[in-house]
Amino acid sequence: MEKITIQKADALREKPDQNNLGFGRYFTDHMFVMDYTEGQGWHDPRIVPYGPLQLDPSIMILHYGQATFEGLKAYKTKEGEIQLFRPSANMHRLNISNERLCIPQLDEEFAVEALKKLVAIDKDWIPEAEGTSLYLRPFVIATEPHLGVHPAKNYKFMIIMCPVGAYYPEGINPVKIYVESNYVRAVKGGMGYTKTAGNYAASIKAQQEAEKRGFTQVLWLDGVERKYIEEVGTMNVFFKIDGEVVTPALEGSILAGITRDSTIQLLKHWGMPVSERRISIDELFAAYAEGKLEEAFGTGTAAVISPIGEMTYGEKEMVINEGRIGPTSQKLYDTITGIQSGSMEDVFGWTVKVE
Repeated sequence: MEKITIQKADALREKPDQNNLGFGRYFTDHMFVMDYTEGQGWHDPRIVPYGPLQLDPSIMILHYGQATFEGLKAYKTKEGEIQLFRPSANMHRLNISNERLCIPQLDEEFAVEALKKLVAIDKDWIPEAEGTSLYLRPFVIATEPHLGVHPAKNYKFMIIMCPVGAYYPEGINPVKIYVESNYVRAVKGGMGYTKTAGNYAASIKAQQEAEKRGFTQVLWLDGVERKYIEEVGTMNVFFKIDGEVVTPALEGSILAGITRDSTIQLLKHWGMPVSERRISIDELFAAYAEGKLEEAFGTGTAAVISPIGEMTYGEKEMVINEGRIGPTSQKLYDTITGIQSGSMEDVFGWTVKVE
């Protein structure tokens, strides 16, 4: 792979208030760009000033949706070191998405190096306030100017970054979840296991309706029988039932979350019973009625661990753990964020230093 060229911005942007970052509102001074041309492969890797793209209106991403993306974070330790959390896992998952959408494979090791170089250049953008981080968004879009349904011959791989606070306004406080029974997000054989733009477009309608009713997120059921739990819009989901932690199995219609995998590894490391299997919404409500549903929480890069305090399914409602965060959710949150921030020992080798 070619050497990454660097063009520094002439003027740097004013940095936002670390205590009022929100999520995805402010962007750093630079971005990474690399192009793909059929017959030439990936080429011209470069870091340039963040700014608009000049694109042909007929490029295929705008018409046929060939787009994949990832999300991960950079953190600054108390000692001032910068580290990433499992970046190789994200780049590997990006290639899994790319394969499904007929997008050329990336050199995963090179992509991680590009990420590290970009973070190093814009390291002053990493916020240090409690609960903040630098969110990193690698993505690929089809850029061939052509109207025709086939894999594009040209692509751009880019990385942009933004300092962020809590993803949900509730922060680590429990959120309210609405179980969706009208709309379908994905089915086995489709693209539910990928991070592609269309999956998120498919979820917006239900999310919008849930928000109007005062809910934070939507819990999706399977698209065939409409009874098996799959995932929350931006998170994988876990339930602690009678001492055992249960999460839906990966069967092709839900995303293989990096935080999901980290959570499972931690639970096993602690000797806690954990299983990946099919779980129906009826089984969940039955467990609640029997007093066996102890905790519910979501996992994801953006929120890390998000406890679920209330859940509504049709006319049925349940308040989990009296609407408070449970001990397992709290321990997972403290441990994962502790490893990410460098305040806890990383016995799994998940963190990667940025020099």
